[in-house]
Amino acid sequence: MILGRVVGTVVATRKDEKLEGKKLLIVQQTDPETGQAGAYVVAIDTVDAGAGETVLVVSGSSARMATGLKDHPIDAAIVGIVDIVKLQNSGRG
Repeated sequence: MILGRVVGTVVATRKDEKLEGKKLLIVQQTDPETGQAGAYVVAIDTVDAGAGETVLVVSGSSARMATGLKDHPIDAAIVGIVDIVKLQNSGRG
C-alpha cells in the first residue's frame, strides 16, 4: 500500500472503454516519517477523493480487486481517504 496526497487530475478523452466514467487522479507518494514527497502515480479513484487529501493507494493485482474494477486495465487504485497518520517511536535517534 502507498500513502500519498492527491495533487492533480488526468483527463483522457480517448481511453479503453472499461475506463469510461472513471476518475483518474495524480497521487504523490509521501513518507509519513519525514513528510518528503516522492514519486507520482496515476490512480483510479474508488472513494471520491479530492485535491489535497491524503489517500491509500494499492497497486498491481490488488488494484483490480477494488470494488468494480475486476478485469479493468489498471495498475493503481485509491481505496481509502486517510484521516490521521500517527507514527509510534521508530527507534531512530
